[in-house]
Amino acid sequence: MNKPVSGPANGQGLLERIFQLNQHGTTIRTEIVAGFTTFLTMVYIVFVNPQILGVAGMDTEAVFVTTCLVAAFGSIFMGVLANLPVALAPAMGLNAFFAFVVVGAMGHSWQVAMGAIFWGSFGFLLLTLFRIRYWMISSIPVSLRVGITSGIGLFIGMMALKNAGIIVPNPDTLVAIGNLTSLNVALGILGFFIIAVLAAKNIHAAVLISIVVTTGIGLLVGDVTYQGVFSTPPSIASIVGQVDVKGALDIGLAGIIFSFMLINLFDSSGTLIAVTDKAGLADENGKFPRMKQALMVDSITSTAGAYFGTSSISTYIESSSGVSVGGRTGLTAVVVGLLFLLVIFLSPLAKMVQPYAVAGALIYVGVLMTSSLSRVKWNDLTEATPAFITAVMMPFTFSITEGIALGFISYCVMKAGVGRWREISPCVLIVALLFLIKIIFVDH
Repeated sequence: MNKPVSGPANGQGLLERIFQLNQHGTTIRTEIVAGFTTFLTMVYIVFVNPQILGVAGMDTEAVFVTTCLVAAFGSIFMGVLANLPVALAPAMGLNAFFAFVVVGAMGHSWQVAMGAIFWGSFGFLLLTLFRIRYWMISSIPVSLRVGITSGIGLFIGMMALKNAGIIVPNPDTLVAIGNLTSLNVALGILGFFIIAVLAAKNIHAAVLISIVVTTGIGLLVGDVTYQGVFSTPPSIASIVGQVDVKGALDIGLAGIIFSFMLINLFDSSGTLIAVTDKAGLADENGKFPRMKQALMVDSITSTAGAYFGTSSISTYIESSSGVSVGGRTGLTAVVVGLLFLLVIFLSPLAKMVQPYAVAGALIYVGVLMTSSLSRVKWNDLTEATPAFITAVMMPFTFSITEGIALGFISYCVMKAGVGRWREISPCVLIVALLFLIKIIFVDH
């Protein structure tokens, strides 16, 4: 008696059993294409993250490898355990906060600063374990969430403009325009507009194309040295195991740790809801299948990533690009993870990427994050004021923590001032009081 031929109607072996492809109305080919699409939109992180963390004194070659590894295993675990087309990688915004503020401005060693990320991620894991995570998200008003996201966007944009030389310090006006005719500045500007134009035309790999073009021009004019393409992965011994977890348990870093936790909370949770909604997997309340597994994967990966020397891990909104071409299951995420593993052997290419090639990507991220300000009810000053204060105080104080603190406090002041006490949730009030205590008794 002949055995039935395996096909779409009878399932597709192991992959069908793990990912339920037929149930989700997809195929192996569609999922692979979706995985490649998502990968092309987010692979820029393996070039950008080493550049940013290198500012903090970390070994850029080692960071390149750990970025690939954490993105690979995080995405694969999300795909296998949660069966979602969602990829993970080090979060933009938190890496800049870590390098430019906690290490650069505050003077902490990268080991201690990374320890603060670890504890923030560990707190994020506890919120997930004890099911407090979504209670906090639902308790914190849109104006503060938008203010935090937009403020980080403004902060990233400001640092990108500074690093590209587009703005420079000025003793009279604080900042001034740089030399726009210099090579580095011109290539940084070119890189940004390549991304913006291509993204406007819905070309998914816009950031990667920009990095390739600007680096290529730098190579042609002699500003970049050809390093080759393939090589054995560099050692990661210089950062793995070097994180100072104990040293980060300092009262002076409490606000930093809380900020890392809060930002990760909004970023990762919001992205999960957005991507699963686009894939048609989420209901009207934002819940989706295997939600518990997904939340555990992203929080555990974030904690592990910090311990191994990478900035906090988050789900990537770029995953929606894979969803847009048909990705519906965890096979998409697994393909992304496997591609990140292959990239580890391309470390010479990462050495060729210059700061100006990364600047355009950072400015673009700033644009995307700041666009959320459109969600603020600007005709309601009790909502507009805290959103504005949160957003602008991050770049103006050069501190994401201070922006969050002043935003929460101003929200309570505005609501109480007009007699709308009931709109202040216990979560917001507690956070505002903790930040007020920090400002009065810890900062001075």
